Amino acid sequence: MSGILVPDAGECNIMGFTPWRDRREYVRNIGVVFGQRNQLWWDVPIIDSFELLKDIYSVGDADYKRQLTLLTETLKLSDFINTPLRQLSLGQRMRAEIAASLLHSPKILFLDEPTIGLDAVSKLAVRQFIKTINAEKKLTVILTTHDMFDIEALTDRIILIGKGQILYDGAFSEIKQKSEYNALEEVIAGLYKEYEL
Repeated sequence: MSGILVPDAGECNIMGFTPWRDRREYVRNIGVVFGQRNQLWWDVPIIDSFELLKDIYSVGDADYKRQLTLLTETLKLSDFINTPLRQLSLGQRMRAEIAASLLHSPKILFLDEPTIGLDAVSKLAVRQFIKTINAEKKLTVILTTHDMFDIEALTDRIILIGKGQILYDGAFSEIKQKSEYNALEEVIAGLYKEYEL
């Protein structure tokens, strides 16, 4: 869906684009954050990486300033925006990565394991930001995660994919109500068992 991999078979259409065929036009409409991969440059201050991304995505000066101000305030970046990425904690890096993915005002944000390795305070901050940006900016957020607490905190709708098929697409609350289990991990494990994953 992010256009990085080309599928062996099948089709995928997002906003009229085939992600792997229309990559150049498509990526202008998406932001992507991988929990264990950096898009920011390791040895330069965060603000320098942001300015390079501004040029890569051809973001106008006024739009960039407005978006940078919003992201700096909501993600609390001001204390480390002039610090190289390599000197930041994991939580600070993740907040900077999320900001970088949103500088060009994408319509869809793909988050792959965004809270992996974060301490409890950083996890809560990232989750709250995701909920806020989704509600206020009407930004579609597609989250892939194994963190059950991320799922519970952030999702209204889940799509369970297994064996190349969509096995469930619906409200997360419905799965929990139908389940014989109480703990979130048991609910998900029950789904894996039911669908023989």
